[in-house]
Amino acid sequence: MKNYTVNVSGVCASAISFSLDEGKIYNIKFLGGCPGNTLAISKILEGTSAKRVVDLLKGNDCGGKGTSCADQLARAVEDALQ
Repeated sequence: MKNYTVNVSGVCASAISFSLDEGKIYNIKFLGGCPGNTLAISKILEGTSAKRVVDLLKGNDCGGKGTSCADQLARAVEDALQ
């Protein structure tokens, strides 16, 4: 299992950490952000294919910011997969 922590900007969260193991995502944690939303995202995605996470969440926008906590997670996972 490989662990990642990524500092993010343009959203309420300041960092996201997660683990990848055999192409699946685990242990997703947001530092900051909307607690209900980020906790729900973490629970729903636990054990999901990392590629599916990118496909589902990349490009999601929060209030016209051009990004969101979910989008930032997708971008971080996409980078980790490369």
